Amino acid sequence: MNIVLTATNYIGIVAFAVSGSMKAIRKGMDLLGVITLGFVTALGGGIISNVLLGIYPPVNLTYLPYPLTAIAAGVATFVFYRLFSNAGKPLVYADAVGLGAFSASGASLAYSVSHNPLLVTLVGAITAVGGGVVRDLLANEIPMVLTKEFYATAAIIGSLTYFMLRLIGLGDSTSALLSMITTVALRFAAVRLGWELPRRVISESAGYMER
Repeated sequence: MNIVLTATNYIGIVAFAVSGSMKAIRKGMDLLGVITLGFVTALGGGIISNVLLGIYPPVNLTYLPYPLTAIAAGVATFVFYRLFSNAGKPLVYADAVGLGAFSASGASLAYSVSHNPLLVTLVGAITAVGGGVVRDLLANEIPMVLTKEFYATAAIIGSLTYFMLRLIGLGDSTSALLSMITTVALRFAAVRLGWELPRRVISESAGYMER
């Protein structure tokens, strides 16, 4: 794998594990709960993608540096919660880098199995956001990616970008890097400009639907 993607993968693992662990702490979970939510947030998407592609056992469970990094980040968040809770924007941008790295690596893996555009796009997106969905379900919440923010959409566009670049003849490393840059740029823009997808909100008092 491209050395840049490898480095950003670890950034993503740490950022995702911290976000999952912080949610667990806010929900009043104990240390095991904190580590568990951090772990599934960081590595759950990759595990789901491996299962979908028929890769057993999943790489995120056998390549020890990945789970050990996620567990260490969870423990660090538990111990230094106040420090992480004050990090604010740096964690948001680190999360965006991880989103880009995970979507690119997922798309690359799917492309090595099949050149089907839907498979490549969906597996890339699932790798990037699947862990966050599992985190929210374990925390008894509607998954954030389905209710607010331009987040999963950025991963979908980035994964599709990877496929299109491979289609025109670019190599894996170049396509993955450009895919990651696309996802990160979109997520950065969304954070700065407050992008959200349109939605319908039902007004209970008025009994009608408004934009």
